Amino acid sequence: MTRPLRDAPQFYLTSPTTCPYLPGREERKVFTHLVGARARDLNDVLSQGGFRRSQSIAYRPACETCRACVSVRVCVDDFRPSRGFRKVASRNSDLVGQVLPPQPRSEHYSLFRSYLDERHPEGGMATMSALDFAMMVEDSHVETSLIEYRRRGPDSGFTGRGQGDLFAMALTDTLSDGLSMVYSVFDPNLEARSLGTYMVLDHIERARKLGLPYVYLGYWVEGSPKMAYKARFLPQERLSPLGWERVG
Repeated sequence: MTRPLRDAPQFYLTSPTTCPYLPGREERKVFTHLVGARARDLNDVLSQGGFRRSQSIAYRPACETCRACVSVRVCVDDFRPSRGFRKVASRNSDLVGQVLPPQPRSEHYSLFRSYLDERHPEGGMATMSALDFAMMVEDSHVETSLIEYRRRGPDSGFTGRGQGDLFAMALTDTLSDGLSMVYSVFDPNLEARSLGTYMVLDHIERARKLGLPYVYLGYWVEGSPKMAYKARFLPQERLSPLGWERVG
């Protein structure tokens, strides 16, 4: 057996399960493992092909009769925040995001649990233990960071660090062509801040400063209220059978 064949990723198909986005439907996924020296390059290629990462797994929907899940990525260079987005940014100008290694702590899990219990009490992650959460954060063979959002301190402009309570956090992969928001959570008691929107805006600015053209937001599902916010970040590209197509 030649080395290229040994190194080729193996893909697997899951059994049908209940769709978490659209009622009355089932979903299947195709997945492969992201491990070893080639994990980063493979994650790049698969992300550009509509896959998402979860721990050391890359997956994408493979439903037989449904194509509702559409990969979306924001076009960073052409993005201009709307009046509403500018208000969200202003509302959170007292926050600063600090980039850290993906090392989970108890306050991260507390925020994660508060977010799930309030926003997704019956979702697929609702029963995740502290150990499950730790694995989600640190089980990565690609370039991954944990970005914490706290109040801006007097020296934040020099240190990049915030202070006080943890308001929000994002688990983020750095790809060759963008930032991929793997998972993000925020304090559900701070709804007026629109922290979910703010984190996307912050990632767009981070990608711009890094010279990266895209921010990958995962799947947009038309008709799913929990995914509707992704369509607001325009212009964006959506992956179709013909390739990435620009919208907005």
